[in-house]
Amino acid sequence: MRVLKTSMKNLIGVDEPTPVEVLHADPAHPVLLVCDHATNRIPASLNGLGISPIDLETHFAVDIGAADIVRHISRKLELPAVLTTYSRLVVDCNRILTDPSAFPLCLENIMVPGNQELDHDGRKDRADTLYWPYHQAIRERLIDLENDGRLPALIAIHSFTPTFENTTRPWHIGVLWDKDPRIPVPLINALREIDGVNVGDNEPYSGKHPHDFTVDHHAEAEGLAHVSVEIRQDLIETPEGVMYWGDLLATALAPILSGPGLYEHWTV
Repeated sequence: MRVLKTSMKNLIGVDEPTPVEVLHADPAHPVLLVCDHATNRIPASLNGLGISPIDLETHFAVDIGAADIVRHISRKLELPAVLTTYSRLVVDCNRILTDPSAFPLCLENIMVPGNQELDHDGRKDRADTLYWPYHQAIRERLIDLENDGRLPALIAIHSFTPTFENTTRPWHIGVLWDKDPRIPVPLINALREIDGVNVGDNEPYSGKHPHDFTVDHHAEAEGLAHVSVEIRQDLIETPEGVMYWGDLLATALAPILSGPGLYEHWTV
């Protein structure tokens, strides 16, 4: 399938969504939700990147259920949110741009034809059009949330596959973190008190890994309280699953977000 070459000025058509979705709220707490892989949408100018419609419906293109979880928690806890509006296959907003996986050539055994011959100008066009507006929106919302000397907090929502490389992942939900324990440690403890919930502490991925760009760049580097949450995709692929796990996560987060010492600069 031929993939069209484009320039920045026409990467997104006038009838297509803007690069960022922002959910506004009169925040109950100075906390921002983010979703780096919210959709499988590809600009029409890229002709689907040569990916089959079937593969576009998989985790290769989108974190299944993650955006719905963000919307649910945003409503339930009255928190603003920033979500991507184009697929990670176009540019992965949770990667530093020098990482080869920011413009993936393949995902597991799925080739991305439209990325195979992407040159510097093509990468820059995608970054300028989609990547930087998303991160600028996050920065602006965090600035907006600063109030009476209190620093904001950041919560990133992702989802993960039930199996990877023929290995079953037993966790229902994973809490990813590195140095700052203020949200992740009490969240892990709260979730582990729920019967039948298998909680991963830095599983199935680790918050210490450099691939977690959004949290590292906007929160950890600034000393803001933060956490990344991963929910297993098969649990949140239906509206009923989204409601159940969204309620469960919101209930666990609520007292943590009201706790002392959260909205201050973190120092080791």
